[in-house]
Amino acid sequence: MGQTMRSPRGPRCIALVGPFQSGKTTLLEAILARTGAIARAGSVDAGTSFGDSSPEARQHKMGVALTAATTTFMGESYTFIDCPGSIEFAHDMHAALPAVDAAVVVCEADERKLPQLQIILRELEDLGIPRFLFLNKIDKADSRVTEALNTLQPASRIPLVLRQIPIWNGDLIAGYVDLALERAFVYREHMASEVVDLGGGDLDREKEARFSMLERLADHDDSLMEQLLEDVAPPRDAVFDDLSRELREGLICPVLLGSALRENGVSRLLKALRHEAPDVAETASRLGATGSDASAYVFKTSHLQHGGKLSLARVLNGQFRDGDAVHASSGEAGKISGIHALISGSDTKRQQAGPGDLVAFGKLDAVKTGDTLSNGKTVPAQLVEVLPAPPVLAMALSAADRKDDVKLGQALLRLNEEDPSLTIIHNAQTHDIVLWGQGEMHLRVAQERLQERYGVAVKSHQPSIGYQETIRKSVTQRGRHKKQSGGHGQFGDVVLEIAPMPRGSGFTFGERVVGGAVPRNYIPAVEEGVKDGLAKGPLGFPVVDLSVTLVDGSFHTVDSSDMAFRTAGRIGISEALPQCQPVLLEPIHTVEIVCPTEATAKVNAILSGRRGQILSFDTRDGWPGWDTVRAMMPEAEIGDLIVELRSATAGAGSFTRTFDRMAEVTGRLADQIVAANRPAAA
Repeated sequence: MGQTMRSPRGPRCIALVGPFQSGKTTLLEAILARTGAIARAGSVDAGTSFGDSSPEARQHKMGVALTAATTTFMGESYTFIDCPGSIEFAHDMHAALPAVDAAVVVCEADERKLPQLQIILRELEDLGIPRFLFLNKIDKADSRVTEALNTLQPASRIPLVLRQIPIWNGDLIAGYVDLALERAFVYREHMASEVVDLGGGDLDREKEARFSMLERLADHDDSLMEQLLEDVAPPRDAVFDDLSRELREGLICPVLLGSALRENGVSRLLKALRHEAPDVAETASRLGATGSDASAYVFKTSHLQHGGKLSLARVLNGQFRDGDAVHASSGEAGKISGIHALISGSDTKRQQAGPGDLVAFGKLDAVKTGDTLSNGKTVPAQLVEVLPAPPVLAMALSAADRKDDVKLGQALLRLNEEDPSLTIIHNAQTHDIVLWGQGEMHLRVAQERLQERYGVAVKSHQPSIGYQETIRKSVTQRGRHKKQSGGHGQFGDVVLEIAPMPRGSGFTFGERVVGGAVPRNYIPAVEEGVKDGLAKGPLGFPVVDLSVTLVDGSFHTVDSSDMAFRTAGRIGISEALPQCQPVLLEPIHTVEIVCPTEATAKVNAILSGRRGQILSFDTRDGWPGWDTVRAMMPEAEIGDLIVELRSATAGAGSFTRTFDRMAEVTGRLADQIVAANRPAAA
């Protein structure tokens, strides 16, 4: 079917993705303004945009969570999901992408942002999501579009196919030629472009560029190839159908030009989406949503201050009605209490939602991000599994006011529901609540949300490092506890043999008591006392990798008790450890860093400066232009590694880490660590 003969499709959902500060939110503003959803486009810098509307986004002038807005164009409904560009807030994009029909990748011809662009395109490729490239800020272009395309092509595994070429007026771009329509347009600021006649050199450039586009399409269309070889002009409808089919099959990525700030190229982008982007039926098929029951995929959870919990979901098939009982793929069940749709920038309630609709279901308290919902009688299969990226930076939190401890715990659980890329760990050793995230800004925004949305002021500090200590020398030590205070006294007397064990052995307790010197019923109490003494050794840290054997002792028939022998055991081990040549241990991790090749030398220098021992570096498998570096690093040096790493890699580098072993630290460094931890340990 040709472009002019198509029937209307159901609601479609389009993701706006791209590197940090590429102009995604500005493009959303331009789309909403051009389609009449808002009176005029707002500004990110001025804090008036529909997207990035949260206090945190306004404050930092950047996307920190996805924004969804529904509008209509030429009688059809479109929901656009503006995804944050920063790698620190990428989880929202990871969760939302499976739900969309197509993506618009907003980028500019900036070689420094190529690694970020490659990361995004790779994810779209792996998910099988059709994608357009919107080459933004074309009004500021300082290179020819073909040069820009050559710069960007290495980021994509499929051909980037130029759909438009610019019309130049001196050094400025005045408009563009649509190579599929064979029409020329001149830009008008904040208005639709105007059709103009094409002639002279522009006509020659158009013919050359159109032939190049058709050659790309002919790689997958034998009929078109024959027409080109025979110098026969292919029908325009056939060209559009090829563009649409090859986009959907993941064979090409069409490239459109524009300036979101000036609203240039927006109408042409919308028309390309209208004609070529697939609809929800194809998305449901891609995800495997083929059952007869209604199904929806939950890609975001939000907690409103006064409106309760909302589950943002894309309906894939069937109908959901307000009040429906639903099952989640997790096995949980609930009842929909309110269906909300974002129409023209406002929150609108509705009675039902059908295929293609993006809505927020109210009060599904047991449902979480990533769940598949069904209103059938059985638990549905999980269609999508979105695993958060491993966390890379941590801070320890505590409520500024102790009476808010419970409130803090509840607020953190809600934050984690909204953003599963946050990880909350309760450190049993230090009693810290440790919040792990994807970077410095990610954790800062989490802290701001705790304060502004949940009213919990928090104090933060660097998390404690898991230092331990062990011993190098064996000793035998008596521990004696005797106390008389009227009535029954306290008496416990033990002789302990303490010996070092191989690294990683932990702690073992045994006994070789003969002749009933210590009655058997008191021996467990002695072990508990020894464990008490090992909780903090002479250097101030837990003691590991040693054996303690009870070999002798004495007791009193009246004054001995479990408590007395527990105290004697603690005294014995505490007096023995300083004689055992205690030595400090620090945790060592295996760190694997992925980074663009041009940054590898910087990364190696960073690792060396952090006491890292580089094990290997090699090309990253399947990622041209990337390397993988493996190293051993002390946990103490990993703390803010991500900050330095992102700085050296234009925000694209990241790492994973795995605990490897405990290693001895001696000399001046050990003295500094012990001294620095004394106040905290006291």
